[in-house]
Formats: sequence, structure tokens, C-alpha cells
Amino acid sequence: MAADRRAERLAALRALLEREALGGLLIQHLPNIRYLTGFTGSAALLLVRRSDPVLISDFRYAAQAPQEAGDLVRVEIDQHSPWQRLKRVLQNTPTDPLGFEGHIATVRDAERISAASTGRVTPAPELVERLRAVKAPEEVAAIREAAALAEAALAALLPSIRPGESELEIGARLELELRLRGSEWHPFPTIVASGPRAALPHARTSDRRVARGEWLLLDFGAQVGGYCADITRTVLVGAAADAQQRAVYETVRAAQTRAIQGIRAGQPAREADALARDVIAQHGFGEAFGHSLGHGLGLEVHEAPRVSPSFEEPLPAHAVVTIEPGIYLQGWGGVRLEDDVYLSPDGPVCLSGNQTELLELD
Repeated sequence: MAADRRAERLAALRALLEREALGGLLIQHLPNIRYLTGFTGSAALLLVRRSDPVLISDFRYAAQAPQEAGDLVRVEIDQHSPWQRLKRVLQNTPTDPLGFEGHIATVRDAERISAASTGRVTPAPELVERLRAVKAPEEVAAIREAAALAEAALAALLPSIRPGESELEIGARLELELRLRGSEWHPFPTIVASGPRAALPHARTSDRRVARGEWLLLDFGAQVGGYCADITRTVLVGAAADAQQRAVYETVRAAQTRAIQGIRAGQPAREADALARDVIAQHGFGEAFGHSLGHGLGLEVHEAPRVSPSFEEPLPAHAVVTIEPGIYLQGWGGVRLEDDVYLSPDGPVCLSGNQTELLELD
């Protein structure tokens, strides 16, 4: 049974509140609420102060919220509006200053928070996200399990792919295989992009039919215990690779291998990104790799830290990040390879299989 770390997470957040000179933090972001309390519903506010944390939700979660949160927090259910209940809570026990998630709150939310509070309110930095970037062993294990599930789904799919099938048909079978193997949901819309559409890094899966000899890019994920895996593979359909296809593919593969082997906890994010970017640039494709090397992975498919050429911050030990270099040539297609890597203090550990040999599907 996985360790219950919610109490120590709340204690760590309170220590951050102390350092930031905040009386409390109002949390709206549902992954942050889940991380701190275990609540998995779709509507809640969490007020964390130096004592007496309060989880506020609505009628739909009157039974679920106390069951999931247990005795860790005080649960309050409002029949009409959690915001009205928040106002009553803050009036009974003023919190000054009250921080709120400025990166999450809308203008309307900020107005509600100001109206509910009897003291000062201020946008707070991404405090919970800072904690979430560092993964406990059971979180790493859940991501590893999700990655294994995703790769098993892909292995079941690949032998069935034939020229003439649409991206939507292929994506539907992949998502079925994910669900059959126990994925709780899809962490993001599955990307299936064929031919010249593989040059679109975030293509929407379409009704285009894949032709013989074309690239097929598959970017997909799985979710286990709320934790996400994120994997990309690019394969050739119905023919052997030509010289240009093989050259581009092997360049991306070499860049990814160098980054997976060379990334380290404590390394500036910019330097980690350069491990792959330099390889692609040396082969003449520098302008064709326009996105960051990777991103953090956990309860969300995109979270801290970023592995980007514009970030100097050191990568934290025990983070999990994606390593996903790509080359995209408009009108021709693109290749991306993505795996999930744990930044152990002893060195990088690939949580996904990194089975990246060029596959030429019959």
C-alpha cells in the first residue's frame, strides 16, 4: 500500500507560507487539491492556513469529499455556492494576507476572493507546483506503471496498422487498447499525424488516410492512480525508409539518446535542453526543432520543471521529465521521439521502454 504523504505535504506547504509571509493560501487548481487532500472531484476550493485546512465543495460531493479527504481537513459542503461558503469561513476566522493562485484564478475569481476576504489578498507564486515537482517513490512508480501500460497498448496496435486507414481509426484503436489495459483516462488528446501532417508538433487527429511510405506520428499517454505517462513514437507505414527519412530519424534518435543519458538533477534546464538541440543543429536541422526538449510529468501531463533553452533554473532531484526532441519539415513530415525520465540523485532513469529503433510497418 502506497504511503500517505498528504499530512507532510500540507506541512511543507505551511512552511512555504511562513517563508512567503502569507497567512494562508486559497487553492483552486484541482490537481493541487488532489495532491494535498486526495479529493478527486471536479469542483472544490481548498483553504490552507497554519492550522485548520478547509476543503469546500458542493452537493455532488457531499459523500465523496469526506471519504477521500478523511480527517486530514475539515470538509464543508455548500448547497449553492462554494464561494459563499468560503466567505463565511473567512469571516469566522480572518486570514491576512491571503494568497491565491494567480496563475489559475480568472479576473472573476480574483474579484470573488477579494469580496470574500476581510483582509489583504495577494497573488502567490506557484507554491504547490514547487512541491509537486519533487516526486516520492510511489509517484515515480505510478508513472512507470502508466508508461508500461501505454507501451503495451502501442505494441498491440502497431501490427494492425495498414495503409489507407484514417488517423481517427488508428487513434480509436490505440485509445481502446489503453482503456482495456487499465488507463483511467487519456491525459491529453491523442495525436495521430500522418505524412506531411507529422510536421505539426501538436496536430489534431484527423480523417486523413495514411499512405504507403509515410510517417505516422503517435503521441499518447496513459493514467494510473492519477499519474500520467507521455510517449511519442514515429513509424513508417507500408514501406522501407528512404535515405532522407532514415537520416532524419537517426538524427532525432541520437539527440534523444544523448539527452536521456546526459540529463542530471541540478543541471540548468537550458544545458539539459542543449544536449539534444546541439545534435540536431550539428546535422543541419537546428531550425526544424522549435519547441522545448521536455516538461515535468505527474498528476498533470505538463507541470514543473520545464526543460527549455530559456530556463536557467536547476532541475530538481526526484523530478520526472519528458525527453522529446523532434525535427519538423513542412510539406515533408516530421519525427519526434519521447520518453519519460526520472532524475534520480544517482543519475537519469528512463521510466518508459525507450524502444526507439526505426519501425517500418509491413
